[in-house]
Amino acid sequence: MQLTLITVVNALILSSMYILVALGFALLFSIMGILNFAHGAIYMVSGYICYQLAVEWGLNQWISLLLSVIIIGGFGLFLEKYCFRPFFGNLKRTIIVCIAIIIILETTVNVTVGTLVRSLPAFVPGILMAGFVSVSAEKLVTFIIGGSLLAAMVSFIKKTKLGQQMQAVSQNTEGAALQGISAHRISALACALACGLAAVAGCLMGAIFNLSPFMGGHMLLKALELVILGGIGSIGGIFFAGVLIGTLDATLPLFIGGAASEAIGLGVIIIFLLFRPQGFFGREAG
Repeated sequence: MQLTLITVVNALILSSMYILVALGFALLFSIMGILNFAHGAIYMVSGYICYQLAVEWGLNQWISLLLSVIIIGGFGLFLEKYCFRPFFGNLKRTIIVCIAIIIILETTVNVTVGTLVRSLPAFVPGILMAGFVSVSAEKLVTFIIGGSLLAAMVSFIKKTKLGQQMQAVSQNTEGAALQGISAHRISALACALACGLAAVAGCLMGAIFNLSPFMGGHMLLKALELVILGGIGSIGGIFFAGVLIGTLDATLPLFIGGAASEAIGLGVIIIFLLFRPQGFFGREAG
């Protein structure tokens, strides 16, 4: 019973964090047509910023998380205006820009912090007991925050005026412009939101797992898996794929150790895409 509950909690945490990062990645792709391969590096840097503020400078950990999200959100505005906007519509150049951003961010962390593994203190220390079953308060709070943010993002996109404008730009940029919608303003908002979501995930995951300069690569892979498996352009598909991949990542290590569990999970996804290349709810990835 204890092992089952821990596995379920781990699956929920991984699913919510994967979806947070993948949702931001999908927003940029849908609205700006950008495959932001630097998204994982942004996720990584946010964890280190929170560590610097909370551990090195002694700020309250929740305030550090909020400041990290604000800083990374502002960095998203900078990226959109000076790195992505000048190459709008040119996929090859934006990919080169993203690779350059990855190198700059990872090198900066290596030079300033070093390669030693670090870990953020728990945001909510302690264990919650329910009869004979116990669960980490940190993990439960992480899932609650992740789930609440996901629900808020879906509500924002579907029910607010700005969210509807984002959908309009993603469907037809020229048509949206004819209706008086500023594509640049919507793109900037999407980039800030995407980076902010990645920042929340980076800070929360940094408290559960370790921080390393290369942790972004793993999360980027998960984001790509969710977007492709869920179906290009499908938010509902991202949620479904996130739950599936999060469950696989939480369950397979119980039976198969090491990198084999990761390889098997990826193999399952590849086999599925061979029979359904458009993913669960989208069009074909190719």
